[in-house]
Amino acid sequence: MEYQLHSLKNGIRVLHKKSDANDISHCCVVINTGAREEDPDKVGLAHFLEHLFFKGTANRNTNQILNRLEVVGGDINAYTTKEHTCIHASFLNQHLDRATELISDILFHSTFPEKEIHKERGVILDEIDSYLDLPEEAIQDDFEGLLFKGHALGNNILGTAETVNKINKKDVIQFLKNNYHTDEIIFAVDGGSDFQKIIAIAEKYFGKVKTNLRNFKRLKAKKNKAIQVVKNKSIIQSHAIIGSQCYGNMHPKKTAMLLLNNYLGGPGMSAKLNLEIREKQGICYTIESNYIPFSDTGIFSIYMGTDKEKIERCQKLVMKELKKLTDKKLGAISLHQAKQKFIGQISLAEENRLSVIISLAKNIIEEGKADSLTEIYRKINLVSAQDILSVSNEVLSPANLSSLTFLPES
Repeated sequence: MEYQLHSLKNGIRVLHKKSDANDISHCCVVINTGAREEDPDKVGLAHFLEHLFFKGTANRNTNQILNRLEVVGGDINAYTTKEHTCIHASFLNQHLDRATELISDILFHSTFPEKEIHKERGVILDEIDSYLDLPEEAIQDDFEGLLFKGHALGNNILGTAETVNKINKKDVIQFLKNNYHTDEIIFAVDGGSDFQKIIAIAEKYFGKVKTNLRNFKRLKAKKNKAIQVVKNKSIIQSHAIIGSQCYGNMHPKKTAMLLLNNYLGGPGMSAKLNLEIREKQGICYTIESNYIPFSDTGIFSIYMGTDKEKIERCQKLVMKELKKLTDKKLGAISLHQAKQKFIGQISLAEENRLSVIISLAKNIIEEGKADSLTEIYRKINLVSAQDILSVSNEVLSPANLSSLTFLPES
C-alpha cells in the first residue's frame, strides 16, 4: 500500500495515498484516543466529545458547520471506538482546502456551548435507549464487559445514563487536553492532489497547533478467567456470544488469527459456521465471528441469534466446529481456499477508499508503518496449517472461552 508521510513540527503527521480514480477525495483525522482513556466515573466522555465537535466553534455555529461541505455536495462525519476517534470527510477534489479547514476548526476551535452540551446529552441518552432496544448490539458490549471486567476496555462507548448525566463542560475540556496529543494525531488524504500541496494545506491549518506530546502509557488489561453468563431479557429471540481475549495489533500471530476468523465466520455465505449451522441445519438466521485487535490485546467472538428452543443446540454445534480446529490441522485444500478467499476480499475492499485511508492512518498510529498489499498477501500466504492449529488451541479451547446468552423471559 503505497503512501507518503510527513511530520509537522508539532508532531501531527500528514499522510497521503495517491488516487486518480475519479474526481472524489476523502480525508480524515484519526486521533489515538477513545473510550479506553476515560475515568470510571466519566464513561461515555470520548463519545460525548465527538458529538460536541459539531456543535459550535469560535468561527461557526452548528448550522454553518453542517452546511460547510454539504453546500458543495460533500459530507462530514465522525465516530468513536475504544482506542480511536475519527473525523472524516468526502468531497470533490477542488474542495480539499475547504474540508481541511472545517476539520481543523471543529477539532481545535470548538467552544462547547453549555446549551449544546445540555441538548446533546439528551440526544445521547436517546441513543443509549435505542441501542438497548437492539439485543444483537447490546450483547456485544455486555460481552466485552465480561472479558475486560475492571478495565476501561470493558466499558460501553456510549456510557450509561448515570455517567452521561454527570458530564459537564469542564470534563470535556480536560479530556481534550489530557488525551488529544499532537504526536497521536494523523491527518490523512486519499485523492489526486499533489503531496506538497497537501502538506502546505496541513501546515496552514494544523501547523500552528501547540505541541502537546503524550507522556503516558495505556494501562494493560489483565486476562480474566473464562465465565459463562445467562441473562433473561424482555426479547423474542435468543442471542448468544462465545469468545475470548486474544492477540493485539503487534502480535506475530495476528495474521493467522485474521485468517482463522475469516474462515470461521467472516463475510459471505460460505463461511464455515454459516455453512454448517445455518445452511445445513437451518437453525439460525445470523451467525458470524469477529476479531477486533487493540493496541495490546484483542477480542475474538462468535455471535448467533435463534429461537429460544434452538439456542442450546446452536451453541453445541459451534463448539463442535471449534473442536475440529483444535484437534486437527486444516487440510491443504481448505487452507488454500481460505487464503484465496481472504486475499480476494481484501482486494475488493480497496474499492472503499474512505475505509482504506482511515485504516491506513490507524496502522501508522499503531505500528508506525502500513504494509503494502503485496506484503499483506505474502503474510497471509505464509500462514501454515500448524499456525492455524496453534492459534485455535490458544484462542478456541473450551477452557479459554467465555459465553453470554440472552434468553427471552418466560
